[in-house]
Amino acid sequence: MANLKEIRNRISSIGSTMKITSAMKMVSAAKLKKAQDAITAMRPYANKLTELLQNLSATLDSSDGDVYTEQREINKILIVAITSNRGLCGGFNSSVIKKVQNVISTEYADKEVSVLAIGKKGNDLFSKNLTVIANESDVFDDLTFKNVAKIAEELMSQFTDNQFDKIEIIYNQFKNAATQIISKEQFLPILPPESKKTSNADYVFEPSKEEIVKELIPKSLKTQLYKAVRDSYASEHGARMTAMHKATDNATELRDDLLLIYNKARQAAITNEILEIVGGAEALND
Repeated sequence: MANLKEIRNRISSIGSTMKITSAMKMVSAAKLKKAQDAITAMRPYANKLTELLQNLSATLDSSDGDVYTEQREINKILIVAITSNRGLCGGFNSSVIKKVQNVISTEYADKEVSVLAIGKKGNDLFSKNLTVIANESDVFDDLTFKNVAKIAEELMSQFTDNQFDKIEIIYNQFKNAATQIISKEQFLPILPPESKKTSNADYVFEPSKEEIVKELIPKSLKTQLYKAVRDSYASEHGARMTAMHKATDNATELRDDLLLIYNKARQAAITNEILEIVGGAEALND
């Protein structure tokens, strides 16, 4: 019977775990809907703004080039790594961490690399063996454009002050609840457009082209970072929902297996008791 009691305790424990994982799945599903709508709505605007900015920047004379488009010799690199503040989301955080480590060891093996962490999980690991200049994990407590823009302004200031020659963002780009794509984007300096289809177009600028670019660049950079954080936020909830769904399914399968073992053990115990009773009765008859 002690064995049966142990199995019952395990079944009860697994049942409690199922309730937790199922509840976490439902919470993440609710948050995912809101986060998905937000990133889906802003992505076309952010992409079009970046495209417009690149096309305008490409038409500027080199002498009038903006400080944010300045191409320098790459010696000091800053990687903005976006992870989450909490775990239980499958390989969401580990994929970003591995990507950052791989980029540092391959592309920038002979460079001076620092990290700005957005997310406690990334900060906890990177702070052990890399130079982490800041931990901006609090941004997820109130995820607004204004709060993310402050981080973008600090990044722009560090680039213009020559603290870094190149700034990149590594994060999970949201595709759907089950799929997140690891993305590496260059934040600064601004890259020229890959295609120059619009370079010969006849535009009339009011005010001047230079003034428009200088006004758009800060706004575009803030929007780019905000889109990356929003993408990561939606990806986090999608990954957590998927992970909790799988955890619930695995717990259900384990519980069913234990119930089968319990029933077999219980039947065996009952059969032994019956045999003992029958054996005792036959001994009395003899």
